[in-house]
Amino acid sequence: MTSWEKYAGSAEGWSEDQYADSRRYLAHRAELIRSLGPVLQPGDTVLDLACGDGGLADFLPGLRYIGVDASAEMVAAGTARGRSLVQADLNDYEPPEPVQATAIFRAVYYARDRRALFVHIRSYTERKLIFDLNPRQYGLEDVRADLHAAGFTRLDTQPFFVPQTRAVPFLTVLERSGPLAQLLLRYRFTLLCAASS
Repeated sequence: MTSWEKYAGSAEGWSEDQYADSRRYLAHRAELIRSLGPVLQPGDTVLDLACGDGGLADFLPGLRYIGVDASAEMVAAGTARGRSLVQADLNDYEPPEPVQATAIFRAVYYARDRRALFVHIRSYTERKLIFDLNPRQYGLEDVRADLHAAGFTRLDTQPFFVPQTRAVPFLTVLERSGPLAQLLLRYRFTLLCAASS
C-alpha cells in the first residue's frame, strides 16, 4: 500500500472530518498563504501540493487555485465539489505554466528528497513556497539550507496554533507572542514557513 492509499476510504468529506473546526483551520491557513512572506495579489495562482480534497480552495477567493494529490479518490471527491484538482505525485508534478505560490501542508515528509523537491518547486514558482514544518522533527537550519540551495534566499516563519483535533479559539493570539510561542513550539504545533527569493 502506498502512503496515500490509506486515505482512499476517507476521501469523501475529508476537509470537514479531519479538523475539529475545519472552517477556522483552513481559513487561517488561507490567510497566511496570502500574507506570510511576499503578499499575493488578486488573480495570482496558488498550487496546493498534497491537497487532499482541495478544501483550501474554498478559502482563497480571488486567487486561482490548482490542487494536486496522489489519491484518485481525493481528486474525485474534490472535483465533485467543483474544485480544480489534478492527480499526480507532488515530487514529479509540474504545472503547465508558472504559479505565483506553491503550498504544501502536512506533507513535506512525502518528499523523496527534500532538497530536490525544493529545487523542482522553485523551477515553476515565481513568488513563494509556503509549507508547514514540525520543528521537533525537522531542524529549521537544515531546511533553510535546502531552501537556499534551491534558490529561496528569504525565509519568513510564523507559528501555527490552530489545533487539528480540538477547537481552541484563543490560541491564534499566541502565534505572535515571541518567547511564549517558541516555548509552545517545543511541545506542540507547527511552524508555517514562506520561502522566497
